[in-house]
Amino acid sequence: MRTRWLLCPTRKLPEREPARSVGAGPGVAGGRAPLAAGVLTATAHVGHRPAWDCGRCGEPWPCPAFRAIRVDSAALLPVMSSLLGGAIRDLRGRPEGPEPPEIVRRFLWFLPLTGEEARAVARRLR
Repeated sequence: MRTRWLLCPTRKLPEREPARSVGAGPGVAGGRAPLAAGVLTATAHVGHRPAWDCGRCGEPWPCPAFRAIRVDSAALLPVMSSLLGGAIRDLRGRPEGPEPPEIVRRFLWFLPLTGEEARAVARRLR
């Protein structure tokens, strides 16, 4: 049996709210993925491309203040992983800039990565 859907001109469907992203605006690190109930926007410790410095305290992002926020690593991992490729492309090759394995360890500070694991992740994301 096939169901037929009809449009009713007297009944309006509710409009959907647009999806919100963390750190809205151009050049903001978290412009693509939400992070555990808006932790980034609540603290204003957001990294800005291409230097990846914190917009609030000026430290290399993720800054110590951001790292001190208690967020479940299961929620943090997809967000930081999605930002990592862009960070490697932006920071690699800068004068006195960090090497890709250092960038991986910086963005995934909450994981116990060895040097070899960080190099392997960096190779995959280049």
